[in-house]
Amino acid sequence: MDDVDIRKLKERNVKVEADKAWETSWTRRLIIAVITYIVAVTYMRWVGLSTPFFGALIPTGGYLLSTLSLPFMKNFWIDNLYKKKDISS
Repeated sequence: MDDVDIRKLKERNVKVEADKAWETSWTRRLIIAVITYIVAVTYMRWVGLSTPFFGALIPTGGYLLSTLSLPFMKNFWIDNLYKKKDISS
């Protein structure tokens, strides 16, 4: 492997690490939660529900709770269900 290949691999690793950090960040979760809340309020007002600002907390809270369980479920899946591949080949 020459220096150009190593540099490209390091650049790719930096991008992959940044993408992973974004995927697991609370900033991303909160942005999605705010968008979910706004969409839910808009829809609930459009259909004429009497308490859209309160009612929109339900799907938003559900989303946030689901993000809390995902790391646990991911680890369980990797440890128990994922078919481990031989990395030596």
